[in-house]
Amino acid sequence: MEGSSVRKLVTAGALGAVSVVMAVTPLGFLPWFGGASLTIMHIPVIIAAVLEGPLAGTIVGLIFGVSSLMKAGIAPTSAFDPLFTNPLVSVLPRLFIGVAAWAVFRLFRGKFTPLASGVAGAVGGFTNTVLVLGMLGIAEGPRLASVTGLESGGIVPFLAGIAVSNGLIEAAAAAVLTAAVVTAWKGIAGGGKARLADEDK
Repeated sequence: MEGSSVRKLVTAGALGAVSVVMAVTPLGFLPWFGGASLTIMHIPVIIAAVLEGPLAGTIVGLIFGVSSLMKAGIAPTSAFDPLFTNPLVSVLPRLFIGVAAWAVFRLFRGKFTPLASGVAGAVGGFTNTVLVLGMLGIAEGPRLASVTGLESGGIVPFLAGIAVSNGLIEAAAAAVLTAAVVTAWKGIAGGGKARLADEDK
């Protein structure tokens, strides 16, 4: 039990460090249409949850969110970044990425690992997109309308469009990378006998 706790802590710390590096370099946020960005910072969160469970995923998600908040306040790169200085937008949604990914991965207990982790990655990625955009509309609707120049009635279609254009691509990237990393990790650790989050129960 103690060894398992240490392993979870080390994994969460390592993947949290990856999230920080992504936050302070162009690797984490990729420019996209309309001044928005595609992010791959949710991928370490998903991997942490799949490998070590929801607590590890939540810890890395917290690091992801705080890094996003700090970047938005210190080094904004688009007109949308100041909206992410609100922790309800930048931090809170990221706490649920790992939980969602882990729950989906659990549904595939004992099944084909690349498929299970890929689906978990896609769900985690889309969870990030939907929750962040939802909180943007709820917590920062007036400021978002000012930034975009839209009337209040146009905010929901605008956010829905981003959810489709950005969310599907981010979810696909998360599916591919999560499946690749988790499968490789399972093969490296213990000669294919690595314990994943669903195998600890």
